Amino acid sequence: MLHDPVRAARADRANDPRPRSAVSGGVGIAGVAGLASWIAVARRFGMDGPWSALVGLAACALPMIGWSLAIDKVHRRASTGIGWASPRPWRETVDTSLVKLAGLWATWGGMALIYFAGRFYWQGPFAFAMWCLAWIAPAAFVVSVPYVLWLDRRLESPRDGAWALGAWLTGAPADAPAIAGHLRAWAVKAFFLPFMLAIVPPGFAQVVRADLSRAAGDPVALSNLLTTLMFVVDVALASVGYLLTLRPLDSHIRSANPWAAAWAAALVCYPPLILMGTNGPLDYHPGTADWTWWLAGHPLLLAAWGAALVALTAVYAAATCAFGLRFSNLTNRGTLTHGVYAWSRHPAYLSKNAFWWLSTLPMLTTGSVTDALRATLLLGVVGGVYWWRATTEERHLLPDPDYRAYWDWMERRGPVPRAFRWMTRGSV
Repeated sequence: MLHDPVRAARADRANDPRPRSAVSGGVGIAGVAGLASWIAVARRFGMDGPWSALVGLAACALPMIGWSLAIDKVHRRASTGIGWASPRPWRETVDTSLVKLAGLWATWGGMALIYFAGRFYWQGPFAFAMWCLAWIAPAAFVVSVPYVLWLDRRLESPRDGAWALGAWLTGAPADAPAIAGHLRAWAVKAFFLPFMLAIVPPGFAQVVRADLSRAAGDPVALSNLLTTLMFVVDVALASVGYLLTLRPLDSHIRSANPWAAAWAAALVCYPPLILMGTNGPLDYHPGTADWTWWLAGHPLLLAAWGAALVALTAVYAAATCAFGLRFSNLTNRGTLTHGVYAWSRHPAYLSKNAFWWLSTLPMLTTGSVTDALRATLLLGVVGGVYWWRATTEERHLLPDPDYRAYWDWMERRGPVPRAFRWMTRGSV
């Protein structure tokens, strides 16, 4: 019988299914729908302040929680480590819970000390984040007591990293790996959550105040508005992800990256340690002008260029949306295989870097040839930093069998890896 390559390819795909994602696509979509609904209300009544932005986070979070529990039933998954059917008597777990609370409160106290000592956190937009956390802290302190007492009765292994820290503080021998893992997980939240809360209000206000009639007749204004909207979606979903690291939602942190190189690669991309910011060592903007300056007077090119930038930002937002409640840097919170992650292992990094190249056009200069060469070189180095982030993240995730299966599948079937192989080796 003659070989049928099409049939063979179909059979190969049938025998090589994509690994199942830890998150369904509906969670992120529910969050986007909730946020969009609140933006519509805020625009109708002119509510563009920071309080309205916080309500937007709630409008994003509540549908995501509802979808996760009612549709995906994530609380029933074995990966939560919760045995709902057989809670133990509270007298059997109360001692464990009290020790765990001691470790948890000590962790929060350490975070508060860092924020107090860091002058940076009390200036500019970060002051709003500190205001938010100052209000959250007492509520979290009170709620943590019944939550831990309730959850420990149902956890299969209640003695986690917080318990190990509390036990050490009360005189028990130190379980160094457990304590280190616990502190790394909370260090991720301590660093990134203030940044997310700080940048929520400005973008939200821009979208609420936007002049839609002007955007409808101006491709630059329209692309800028849509780009800002995509970033608002990204930041809102990311903020919700950092806030809701909870076992009953199966969104808890499985592990935080233990490699110093991974932390260095990530932290230099965010304030206060950012290298790409204004006057930073990797600031590629001096001597450049953005795309609207170079394409001024060419409406068709402006519209096409703006559409490309909006599309790249949409990919970036879709990557965050795919995480659902699990977005977080430097952690393993379950493997994603759906949405844009069916195309690439790092869609956010690829789209973000492509956006910067298209929006900045560093090879063109308003200054000298030296400025153009320097800007192009520095933006290339920025791309190298994101490659460094990707490789150090994979070093952390690859020991997870689920991620390993996804990585192997993407190497064989992923459109972006196959495209890169075609470009570099001429074969897929």
